Amino acid sequence: MKKQKTLVTGGTGYIGSHTVVELIGKGYEVVILDNLCNSDRMVVSQIEKITGVKPEFIEGDILDEAKLGEVFGAHKFESVIHFAGLKAVGESVQKPLSYYRNNVTGTVNLLSAMITHGVKKIVFSSSATVYGNPARLPIQEDFPLSTTNPYGATKLIIEGILADVVKANPDFCAVILRYFNPVGAHASGLIGENPSGIPNNLAPYIVQVAAGIRPELNVFGNDYKTKDGTGVRDYIHVVDLSIGHIVSLEKIEKAGLFIYNLGTGKGTSVLELTSAFEKAVGKKIPYKMCERRAGDIDACYADCSKALKELGWETELGIDEMCKSAWAFYKNQKS
Repeated sequence: MKKQKTLVTGGTGYIGSHTVVELIGKGYEVVILDNLCNSDRMVVSQIEKITGVKPEFIEGDILDEAKLGEVFGAHKFESVIHFAGLKAVGESVQKPLSYYRNNVTGTVNLLSAMITHGVKKIVFSSSATVYGNPARLPIQEDFPLSTTNPYGATKLIIEGILADVVKANPDFCAVILRYFNPVGAHASGLIGENPSGIPNNLAPYIVQVAAGIRPELNVFGNDYKTKDGTGVRDYIHVVDLSIGHIVSLEKIEKAGLFIYNLGTGKGTSVLELTSAFEKAVGKKIPYKMCERRAGDIDACYADCSKALKELGWETELGIDEMCKSAWAFYKNQKS
């Protein structure tokens, strides 16, 4: 059976690149569109080393409507996986207009191009931030939605836009995947999370402390209502997360709006994650306790039973694999 031709926006980024690898492994023909603002063109070569296939790469921005028209005009896509977007919570508070312009306007441009060119299926990269501060745990897809920052607000707005597009176009399919906290890297050590500057996410920050790039880890808050007083999150291996996208393309064959949590369903505290990294790197990771950050919540972890029931998807890799692979990727970058 001939596999779909799929456009992956943001396909040289952290989650995007891992998803491209999984797509190629399943025989999909992949075209990547990325403006390289948070990634590197070299990732395309790394994908080729892993898969033996060099995906077509187009440098371009989803804010550029003419470029989108050109890309869609040149290819007959059957689906789009949409990762392109700015994603730092702190930066979104400082630069809200950049986030609304890039994430929301860019997605409107992308959807317009899809509808113009008859492409009727999108898998969208959303986030657990749309649940705000949940009243209870684990988090289910039908919980009330709210946000505490502009980044989360852009995801929530886009979810609403997708719901409206599905209503207006009865043959359109939109799959919304609400990610929890991706960690880890591909087993090859060739692709992984490689932030420029100070990492926004906990795992790459811990890696930099372990490597001696930063003196210590700042643990924000030790008085939360959790097992050890530090914040609890649902960390998911990036490969498991990537497979969730391919499963969504393969299992959902009808029109409509479909929403799934992608997480492990298990909460891990900051100190537990730090301890797992210590095991992976074979040494102590220094940390200091700091004041809580505004907007941080006690705990957040997913109920993923809907994805299991409807997609047959569940995670296979645990915290130890996440930490080992993240450290192996870092070491491989430096060798």
